[in-house]
Formats: sequence, C-alpha cells, structure tokens
Amino acid sequence: DRDTGKIVHDIKVFDTQKPEPVGSVNGYASPTPVVETGRVYVHYGTYGTACLDTASGKILWTRRDLNCDHHEGPGASPILFGNLLIFHVDGRDVQYVVALEKTTGKTVWKTKRSIDYSPFSPNLRKAFCTPIVVESDGRPQLVSPGAKAVMGYDPDTGEELWKIRYFGWSVTPRPVFGHGLVFLINDYERPELWAIRPGGRGDLTDSNVVWKITRGMPSRPSLLLVGDLLFLVNSDGVASCVEAKTGETVWKERMGGSCSASPIYADGRLYFFSQDSVATVIEPARQYKVLAVNKLAGEQLMATPAVAGKALFVR
Repeated sequence: DRDTGKIVHDIKVFDTQKPEPVGSVNGYASPTPVVETGRVYVHYGTYGTACLDTASGKILWTRRDLNCDHHEGPGASPILFGNLLIFHVDGRDVQYVVALEKTTGKTVWKTKRSIDYSPFSPNLRKAFCTPIVVESDGRPQLVSPGAKAVMGYDPDTGEELWKIRYFGWSVTPRPVFGHGLVFLINDYERPELWAIRPGGRGDLTDSNVVWKITRGMPSRPSLLLVGDLLFLVNSDGVASCVEAKTGETVWKERMGGSCSASPIYADGRLYFFSQDSVATVIEPARQYKVLAVNKLAGEQLMATPAVAGKALFVR
C-alpha cells in the first residue's frame, strides 16, 4: 500500500534452480514491471515473463520459453503498446524482439535482429536496452537499440523498417524522443550520444545521424528531455545539459559519487541519485542551480526511484 507501506501481496512467480551468474552492477530483478489498471506485467529476462491481477494477486499467464544467454543477468524492460507487451531478447546466443498479446501472453510476432553477428564474439552481441514507440512519418515506430545497431520496427507487425549501425554493444540507457529526433546511447564501454532521425526505409547510417557526442556520456543511466534541453549524468557522477537540436553542451558539472540510477523529472525539478544514496535536486535550466542535497540511509542505491503523486519510492 503506497500510503502505509503495508504489504498487500507477496507472490512467488517463478522458481529457478540454477540461475546464471550476474554482473556486479546487476541483479535478477533489474527489468522494470509495467502497470496498467488491474494488471501488472513482470519480466525477469530469460527466467520468465508473467501477468498478474493487481487486486487479487492471481497469476493470469506466464511464459518461460523466451530465453537467451544474458551472461550478466537481465536488464531490458517490457513496454505496452495497444494490446501488445513488447520486449527485447538480446543475448550472446540469440537476438530478437518479441510482442505478446497482453491478455493471454501468446506470441503475436517475433523478429530476429537483421545484423550478421557471426564476425563478433558472443559478448559483443548482447544488449540490455528498453525500446520506445515514437510517431514518425505519420505512423508509430518501435525504436529498438540492440548490439551494433538501432532498428525501427512496425510495432503492430514486427516488420523492420530501418536501421542505423554503430560500433557498440551492451547498450543499456533507454532512448528518448523529441523535436523529431531520437536521442540514444550506443555503447557501454565507450558510450556515445547520437541524435538520429527515425523514419525512412533500409540502412540509414549515412543519412539520418544528425549529431554525436563521443565523450563523457552515460553507460547506465538513461537521459531526460525537458523542453529543448537534454539532461544526463554519467557513471562517474558528471551531469551535463545539452541542446537537443544541436548537441551543443550548455553546462557540465561534477555532482560526485558514481551513478547507476537514471535522473527523474518531477514537479518541475530534476532529481539525480548517486550509488551512495545522495539525492541532488536541480533546476531544469540553462544554468546549473542546486536546490537541495539529501543523504539517504547508508544503503547502496542502484535502481531508479519510482514516482507516484508527491512521493518518491526508493529501492
């Protein structure tokens, strides 16, 4: 209960006898659930996907056959689009995107990544990114970053519409969309921020990349777009404000501490969270202005807090 903290349901969804090891910055419950009226969709990567009734806690359906070798644990979260639950399965062994009928869990479409991964070692084939749906060319498009490329799909059918190639892999931050551009991080080890134009057909690598920032970008935290400005923080705790249309840096400041959680925009403020549980609140403006700094209890903070009403829920 979000008003009292009282546990309403505590439900074991899956048993896994021999889970794969996970990386030091990951866990088995990294993917974020999706909630809509009456239903919650939980996803544990290769370990299973399920839909539960939020009132009764009853498990409505499960899938345990959409598997891959994550190597370092699951990370990509599912999204809802119309009657579909869509998510990535980007492992070292298989790479595809799948859409399930949200009321039954049955597969509606499943599209294999069109990149030839055979020249690359298995670790360079995986990714942990969550897709988004944008409106472009007068139609919805699923923007789906994976290893070595970002693809655009028809979210209703899974048909690939376009792709833009890059070097990176283990892509983690979720992209954002605005001003007709998708802003995405394309690598984990050497993250770059690219602004691309979605739309068109085929390989758009040479035509639809508008601008790039190649240094100081986040490997784990996602981006925020507020008006004309992008706000981000990298894993070393350096925050930046960037002009969305041009890629020009407005300001860059060191907040301190390492960061894994994504920043949050709520109630006209930006909230940044370091791994040592320090929350820094700033104005979403062209000048760097700190409004508050709050130290939480001495636990490690890796997950992005959730917002509901006037409350932040922190894990």
